[in-house]
Amino acid sequence: MFNSKKWRFGTSLLLTLGMTLATATPGLMSNRAMAQFNWQRQYPGNLRGQYPSNPRRPFPVNQRRPSPVARIPAGTLIPVGYEEAEKVVLTPDESMRLRLTVTQDIRNVQGRVVIPFGSEIEGQLRPVSNGTQFFAEQVIIGDRRRFRIDAISKVVTETERITKGASAGDILKGAAVGTGAAALLSAVLGDDVLEVERLLIGAGLGALGGVFVGRDKAEVVVIYPEDDLDLRLRSDFVLR
Repeated sequence: MFNSKKWRFGTSLLLTLGMTLATATPGLMSNRAMAQFNWQRQYPGNLRGQYPSNPRRPFPVNQRRPSPVARIPAGTLIPVGYEEAEKVVLTPDESMRLRLTVTQDIRNVQGRVVIPFGSEIEGQLRPVSNGTQFFAEQVIIGDRRRFRIDAISKVVTETERITKGASAGDILKGAAVGTGAAALLSAVLGDDVLEVERLLIGAGLGALGGVFVGRDKAEVVVIYPEDDLDLRLRSDFVLR
């Protein structure tokens, strides 16, 4: 009898413990699942949200970057030449358009070539108070790109006097002659002098020639571009 009661007591105790564990297990599992759920919400995708494997670029792909700027400071000297003639002959009050050629690379302070050798500069010879001066307007670089440029030459003040009966061969040889100078020299020296030299610029020689009839002397400005027309920048030249 005693053993039977003891066996029943042990069996009852085991059943009670089993029921208690069965009741408690869902709660334990529920707490563990909830903890895992909360962790995933805080660190989704194994931290991929916090530390993405392919982070986006800090700037939009189509954002335009500022173009690089090359600058030549004011005061820079630009050597030039004139391929059409060795010299230019004008009257003191005459203007003439010219296209000069840059004879050496012009670099900025970093050593970058900004205006290459062979670039062309368009502008005008104009009379000023004490002589004749070239005013640059545009520079043509590479594939015909044009840029505004503010540069001037020195003032050419020397003149030469031509008298009737004298030979003007030395002055006119290899010269580009302005329309006004051609008309003046034709009136003083005769048309046959200008027929030999064909480097005339401009038109209306016949009409202007009558203005100078009866002249026995003429005063002209003779400009040697390689010596007289080197340009100096009056303001910074900026190439974008």
